[in-house]
Amino acid sequence: MADITKRLFLSHFRGSPTNHVVHLRRGKAAHEGTGQAFWFRPLTAVLAEVPVDDRELPMLFHARTKDFQDVTVQASMTYRFVDPELATRRLDFAVDLKTGQWRATPLEQVAVLLTELAQQHALTLIATMELAEALATGTAAVRELVAGGLASDERLAETGIGVVGVRVVAVKPEADVERALRTPTRELIQQEADRAGFERRALAVERERAISENELQSRIELATREEQLVAQEGANARRRATEQSAAARIAAEGDAERARIAAEGEAERARIATAANAERTRTVAEADADALRLRSSANVEDLRAVGAAQAETEAAKLAAYADLDRDVLYALALREFAGQLPEIGTVNLTPDVVTGLLSKLANGPAGGTSASGSE
Repeated sequence: MADITKRLFLSHFRGSPTNHVVHLRRGKAAHEGTGQAFWFRPLTAVLAEVPVDDRELPMLFHARTKDFQDVTVQASMTYRFVDPELATRRLDFAVDLKTGQWRATPLEQVAVLLTELAQQHALTLIATMELAEALATGTAAVRELVAGGLASDERLAETGIGVVGVRVVAVKPEADVERALRTPTRELIQQEADRAGFERRALAVERERAISENELQSRIELATREEQLVAQEGANARRRATEQSAAARIAAEGDAERARIAAEGEAERARIATAANAERTRTVAEADADALRLRSSANVEDLRAVGAAQAETEAAKLAAYADLDRDVLYALALREFAGQLPEIGTVNLTPDVVTGLLSKLANGPAGGTSASGSE
């Protein structure tokens, strides 16, 4: 709104860029336009301010269709004052010179006017349509008819009002009728939902079956691969055992060959050593035989000489014994016999033994004589 400041006998007016002001002084226009600022005398001035920006007007009205069903039309309209000066002459846009506010309610008058004109065109159209048609195509039809009717309305043109656009948001029936109309559609939707649910369940069952088949196929494939793996591992084990056996056989053959060569070498060395030993033994035996033969010859000669000496000694002994007395011979024999007896540690001589022995010694010669005579 306008900003009016009072200074003694004068007042200052300051407008806005979206408001068109008309300053009349003694019935003539002193200032006119948007964004005006001027001084004026309150006693001789008349001010009118008209908005020139776009204005939004929501509308809501009821109508009846051809089949006697009540509907509610929800719409909105955009308008503006295309000729502000003309609007000041047709509507009361006078401004209070003290407060800068409108003295009347011009915008409410314009809103009532536009609503009634739009409602008239909408009611006329909806009355020729059935409920289903009004709900289906009523929005666009009402918008076109209201926009065309307001654009060609002479009163609006004479008032300086221009309609920029009309929007019909919805054409709605009563709540119970709307529920009744929604019921078949809801049933169809529910049937479609049930069918979709059944199809989804069937598809889920089919997918579960496919998943089970895939799992079974995977298990079969896994078992097949496991069998192949076991067979391959067995073949690898057999090949490994064969290779190890062949390697062991080759190693054994090598060891046997080395052992054979070593044995042959040992045998050859043993044969050579045996031959050498035999040769040495033969040589030593021949040498020993020669030495033995030489010693035997010497021993025979020695034995002959010893035998002859012993024979001569025995002959000399016998010759010496031939001239000895018999008692002397007994004494010598007893000495020889005593030399052959074992060692005696202790000898106990009793008087009886000594007496008998002495008696025998005393009677020895006589007895010897008789023995000799008996022989």
